[in-house]
Amino acid sequence: MMKKILSLTLLGATTSLMAMYAEHAYLYKDPRIMGMGGANIAVGSYSTSVFSNPAGLATIKKENGLIVDLLGIGVSSTAKVQEFVQDINDASDTGNDAAVSEVLKKYSGEHFHIGVDNYSSVSGNADAFAWSIGLLAVADVNLMAHANGSTTGGLLETSSRAYGGVVLGAAKPYDTEMGRLDIGMGLKYITQNSYEGVLGISELTDDSEDIGTKLQNKYEKTASGIGFDIGATLHPFDDNFLHPAFGLSVLNIGSMNMDDNYGRQPMTVNIGISISPEVPLLEKFVVAVDYVDLLNANKLRIYEYSDNGDIISFSDYEDSDFMKRLRIGTELGLIDSTYFSTALNFGLYQGAYTAGLNLEVTILKLNFATYEEQIGSGSVDISDRRYMAQVGIGW
Repeated sequence: MMKKILSLTLLGATTSLMAMYAEHAYLYKDPRIMGMGGANIAVGSYSTSVFSNPAGLATIKKENGLIVDLLGIGVSSTAKVQEFVQDINDASDTGNDAAVSEVLKKYSGEHFHIGVDNYSSVSGNADAFAWSIGLLAVADVNLMAHANGSTTGGLLETSSRAYGGVVLGAAKPYDTEMGRLDIGMGLKYITQNSYEGVLGISELTDDSEDIGTKLQNKYEKTASGIGFDIGATLHPFDDNFLHPAFGLSVLNIGSMNMDDNYGRQPMTVNIGISISPEVPLLEKFVVAVDYVDLLNANKLRIYEYSDNGDIISFSDYEDSDFMKRLRIGTELGLIDSTYFSTALNFGLYQGAYTAGLNLEVTILKLNFATYEEQIGSGSVDISDRRYMAQVGIGW
């Protein structure tokens, strides 16, 4: 702990040390789940439940038969990211160090995110077991400006990645004396290119290459790995009007070979509880509470840089922030018919509100959500309010 305090103190006193983002590891964020606070461990019901608890596949509705989700293209963004990128590009095009420095001062300490993703899958829930096969493709870009107070100083920091792979999941229900017990397993193969580091003023004003190419040439790292997931969901007191469920999952068992890069996937233990009482006038009502990363596997990474911005070394420190791991949410299913369905979602994610709207019109699916990612750690508050939109075809 003393070493951590010393390092964080030095971080505030020099630009050679810098904390990269403390965003918790993830592979995919479904707007239907993020709208309800990201809580899904004891809920399931979607093919994307494989990313939180593969046992959740067992609660996919059997009457839906084969479930196909194609071209589920999603976009997530910080509100001012377009303005920030435009300002940086305009200042860089001038070739003027002072102009770039002014932009970095204007946005210093603010975090910006933009992401594009697609998860296409085929799933089913038969009498014997439930299953899902999915293809994942994601681009995740994060930027933060830092100004050191001089007229020609500052750095543009990034933690970005492009990744994808195959995701498999299966779940089987068992009748026990305690109630129905769903057991699930997942397997995923992921390959990614990551970009983690900083660009200085001179690099930003050099017009020989665009910013993306500079980051790629300087920081690109390639990694791939296989992760194994297991999970369980217990449904006791099946006759109780609350229909409670208790979930447990262990994700990313084994080496994903990404520990040295942004996008690393530590093994996490996660728990959740949900209730699904029948409420008049509502097609569905769910309240869920999750606590993720029970063993604090996610770390805060501190980098040491050389004068030209190259990474010399890094150290990982424990991040045990309770609120960053707490997720609370509710889903209100308003209409659920063959040709049209809609639901409203609300929640609390990392201490901030979430909201979402899910629409299905015949084969067209539209999902919207907002949530706030806490990039800081503990008493260091760096919040990033994000907005998600997704359009897809499914049946």
